Amino acid sequence: MSRDTELGIIEGRLKYGLPFLALGSGKPLIFLRWFSADHANPTGWMRDAEIKTLAPLARNFRVYAVGRAPAMAADTTMADIAAQHADAFQSEFGAAVDILGISSGGSVALQVAADHPAAVRRLVVASSGYRLERAASASQVKYAEAAARGERALHHMASAGFRNPLLARAAAAGMWLLDPLVRPKDPADTLAFVRAEDAFDLDGRLSDITAPTLVIGGERDGYYPPANFRHTADGIPNSHLIIYPGASHMGAIKHRCFAPDVTGFLTTRQG
Repeated sequence: MSRDTELGIIEGRLKYGLPFLALGSGKPLIFLRWFSADHANPTGWMRDAEIKTLAPLARNFRVYAVGRAPAMAADTTMADIAAQHADAFQSEFGAAVDILGISSGGSVALQVAADHPAAVRRLVVASSGYRLERAASASQVKYAEAAARGERALHHMASAGFRNPLLARAAAAGMWLLDPLVRPKDPADTLAFVRAEDAFDLDGRLSDITAPTLVIGGERDGYYPPANFRHTADGIPNSHLIIYPGASHMGAIKHRCFAPDVTGFLTTRQG
């Protein structure tokens, strides 16, 4: 039996053309994807990596990995993106859903929860927070603008992801070589989303989030410092915070406790 058959994997699109890949069985869990240059389902090794990450959650949930809509307008805001997602979820599921947002997907998830509280049953925000730190946002903008000009761009993403300058330079060199293999198919989509996230800041709006919320972060995240995770959790009325010691941005997602912590939070009855 193939892995796709075993996990019941299907691919399709929700309203507004939101691409999705679904796997597993159980109650629906919406996974809003991390930063992705293409507004499409991943292919090749990126698809394999996504499925590997979600497989532990798919033991208890029907996980829908959802990306952003294609042909995104240049002036799109995070509120616009959130409105599309909330409406698409209502059309597909007809009730509030559990949402897991990772990295850039966490930005979208927080905006959905703040603007459309009736759309969210429970919320998990991982390796993300109420705003993207300025250095990380600037690196994303440089990347997207260079890609839009048809230049090598991926190396711009290295500066914010590593606190050690030597590691950052080594990563940038590797990304320079890798760039031709992972260039955006539609750089305009990439740039539109990056600009929306650059302007994203829910400071002062966190109290609008009424869904029970779990915030998960890594102690050594190069994009979000622990203070960002704490501020996010402190601002949400019904929230819980977990910071994994020594974990990096994606290391928090790969942490051995991640899937059990998420599953436990989503399945435990609230008092």
